[in-house]
Amino acid sequence: MTYSIKLVKKNEQATNLWSSGKTTQLAIYPEDADYSKRNFQWRISTADVEVEESLFTHLPGIQRVIMIIDGEMYLEHEGKHSVVLKPFEQDRFDGGWTTRSKGIVKDFNLMLSEGWDGGLTCIQVNKDIQDLILDSTGKAEVFYCVEGMVRVEIGEEEPLFFEKGDTLIIMRENLSEEMSIKFCNKIKKEVSIIRASIVD
Repeated sequence: MTYSIKLVKKNEQATNLWSSGKTTQLAIYPEDADYSKRNFQWRISTADVEVEESLFTHLPGIQRVIMIIDGEMYLEHEGKHSVVLKPFEQDRFDGGWTTRSKGIVKDFNLMLSEGWDGGLTCIQVNKDIQDLILDSTGKAEVFYCVEGMVRVEIGEEEPLFFEKGDTLIIMRENLSEEMSIKFCNKIKKEVSIIRASIVD
């Protein structure tokens, strides 16, 4: 098998307090990396911003992509640009910039150290089967279930049940080999999933 699959359930994730609310680490690479030591290659987390104004942690050498899950955020990168983000809208910026935010929100964060790149997309699964083909781009594919529940079928593997707050991590060794992922939604409510594709 040229890939590994890891399903991290919501109750298995570590949540910590920070100056403006709380943050939950969803995935980090390598797995034994420590965010506080800044020795990760990439990291994915969610954050609940519980104060109206906050200053982002200074992370020089780290590229950041942020996507709003709930609420509305005004982001200002001092001397660079500013943007207003609504649910599933995103912004990319240098972690070394001085960045301030306004708005009480929940957001999704991708952090990338030097030599890595990646991006975020939102997948909306209606009452049907959505077939997603992973091509030769992503070494790591990480999926986060924002709302609802779906059954996930990956190749010949046993189906997984993926629900709100869960994280699915797929690490790929052979990028020339296509993979098919099926998201099966049996309920009427639309299911929102955030996908992070990461390349080195």
